[in-house]
Amino acid sequence: MSGTAKQIARWTALGALFLIPLTPLIVANGFFFPFITAKAFYFRSLVEITVCAWAVLALLDTEYRPRFSWVGAAVLAFVLWMFVADAFAINAFKAFWSNLERMEGWVLLIHLLGFFFAASAVLRTERKWRGWFLTSLAVSLVVSAHALLQLSGALSIHQGSIRIDASFGNSAYLAIYLLFNVFIALWLAFGEKRIWLRWGLIALAALEAVFIFFTETRGTVLGLVGALLLAALLTAVTGGRRARRLAAGAFVLILVLAGGFFLARNSSFVQNNSSLQRIASVSLADGQTRFTIWHMAWEGFLESPVVGWGQEGFNYVFNKFYESSLYTQEPWFDRAHNAFLDWLTAGGAPAFLLYLSLFITALIALWRSSTLARAERVLLTAALAGYACHNLFVFDNLYSYVYFFAILALIDAQLSRPIQTFESAPALTGERGLTYALPLASVAALILIWFVNVPGLRVGTELITALSPSPSGLSANLATFEDLAAHPAFAAQEVREQIVSFANMLAQNPNVPADQKQSFATLAVAEISKEVAAHPRDARARLELVFAYRTLGDTPGALKELQAAALLSPGKEDIYVQQGVAEWDAGDVKAAQAAFSKAYTLGPQFSDLAAAAAAGDFVAGDAAAGDALLIKAFGTTVADSDILASAYYRTKAWGRLIALWQMRASKPGASAQTLFGLAAAYYAAGEKAQAIAAIQHAIEVYPQAASAGAAAIAQIKAGQ
Repeated sequence: MSGTAKQIARWTALGALFLIPLTPLIVANGFFFPFITAKAFYFRSLVEITVCAWAVLALLDTEYRPRFSWVGAAVLAFVLWMFVADAFAINAFKAFWSNLERMEGWVLLIHLLGFFFAASAVLRTERKWRGWFLTSLAVSLVVSAHALLQLSGALSIHQGSIRIDASFGNSAYLAIYLLFNVFIALWLAFGEKRIWLRWGLIALAALEAVFIFFTETRGTVLGLVGALLLAALLTAVTGGRRARRLAAGAFVLILVLAGGFFLARNSSFVQNNSSLQRIASVSLADGQTRFTIWHMAWEGFLESPVVGWGQEGFNYVFNKFYESSLYTQEPWFDRAHNAFLDWLTAGGAPAFLLYLSLFITALIALWRSSTLARAERVLLTAALAGYACHNLFVFDNLYSYVYFFAILALIDAQLSRPIQTFESAPALTGERGLTYALPLASVAALILIWFVNVPGLRVGTELITALSPSPSGLSANLATFEDLAAHPAFAAQEVREQIVSFANMLAQNPNVPADQKQSFATLAVAEISKEVAAHPRDARARLELVFAYRTLGDTPGALKELQAAALLSPGKEDIYVQQGVAEWDAGDVKAAQAAFSKAYTLGPQFSDLAAAAAAGDFVAGDAAAGDALLIKAFGTTVADSDILASAYYRTKAWGRLIALWQMRASKPGASAQTLFGLAAAYYAAGEKAQAIAAIQHAIEVYPQAASAGAAAIAQIKAGQ
């Protein structure tokens, strides 16, 4: 009986730890964000089981107890400081719990901390580190097979592009996963005595290095090349004579290949290959969007240099310091696309310095280690360097965190020394371990899984149900949304935004009964209003409320929120465009003109903002000013713009409306819908004969539209 408790805890801890490398394979289509949420809940649950089992082992055997190292101290200090920073966040709940799209927050950090200490102690004592990383490499082989099938066309790429993403659903996530595996495979190869396995690991590293290029993730490619150069340089400096010669040759070869690629970047060979062309397009001009966001992040840091904005708080930085040059980019950035700046804004200067200390203490400890051979130290250093380079251009994801903390734990296990307080504490007897420790640990694990993961699992699956067609009709969707809204324990903002989106989709569907549209719109306004009330400084939430109000037909409500959003994000052009549309709908054409003009003033380089400002001038009766704007932006007064078409229709400027549609219809490959649009413009102007002629032309070009065309002609002739 004395060893039973220990064996149960030991195998539970080892089993859970060795299941963690399977995380990249976990995809559950029944979850919202299936590539992210399923992996995160799987990892969290395994860590919770591991930590509880490790706690029993530590009580039973001093060998498993935590030890001190500066790496461990840095990890602990980093996680504890982020607890403080998140507690001061504008949206502290989201800072701690994150959302379904990211699945990060402090809850991820505390799990990574538990993984770090448990893995360091258990895998050190059991001498299983090599086996754990070999297991991870075996999984990476499956991931690589998936990537190969995507390249061959046998499997689809989830992003809908040509950039492979395997089971990650994101090419950048796959890229950093592969980069870690390249250097881990080489590290294990140099310590492997079995020839077949050594060369198999080298071949795997080479294969996965090639796949990194097919992810077309430029920051990771730079990280790979830079890490290989660093590995060659370190070997040339620290190795024996033969190793130095080989390393020097490899260093020169990599430089020649990289330099040759740079010189040939404009060649037809490179430009005709999408992967090579994208990598060759790296330039300062190409990175302008990144630089702009980094500058905004810096402004955010200066605003709150000590505690930052909390995790998931970059949204507030993006709103407040928004720069108008980002108008054509995605509307919301929740990350700085630079992991170092992300921590600088999330936790201020202390978080940034502590994050740097993770690398610094790890590298110092790595080169002081006497248990790792020189080649192993070189390759692990290269892995960390490549990861750091990658993180200069993108943000982290779950499994890049796992690999980073696994390497930190490996290094900690090599150099950590016993802590006397822990060592001198008496160990539990096997009987007490079996009677008390194991049952309590099992209950603790179940409680953690239930309260930490189950609420999120419920939201992730129920949200998919709410968004999916139901055999019971839209009433079932409404009931599911109402149930989700009644329990906003996790990802409340995402749930509320999805309600708004769903309500807006139904509002545009002529087949949905008016009462059902009204029910969804009412629910959308009620729920997103709660989000605004809870977090009034979030401009994104206020714009979502604007969309909900417009779906409900409440223009005054929409205008009120637009004015509040403009105060929170005064540089964001889209707010003023939306405000102009709302004022237009309210009948205040002068206010609409002023709002459109404000948007154009912020971003005069964007032609669609010029079109909006011109539309504002036209509806306000200032056609001369509108024409002047169009000539400045387009070189002509006939510009292709939906908002201009709407302005011409509202002001009954039929000649302008017809000229716009004639331009559209004259373009090569103009669709049947476009040709019918020209006919509608003629009909609106009272030119029925021209409208019929336009429809007949559409039928000639698109015979499949004959029935629709005939019906339209009949309506015109009937005077409808």
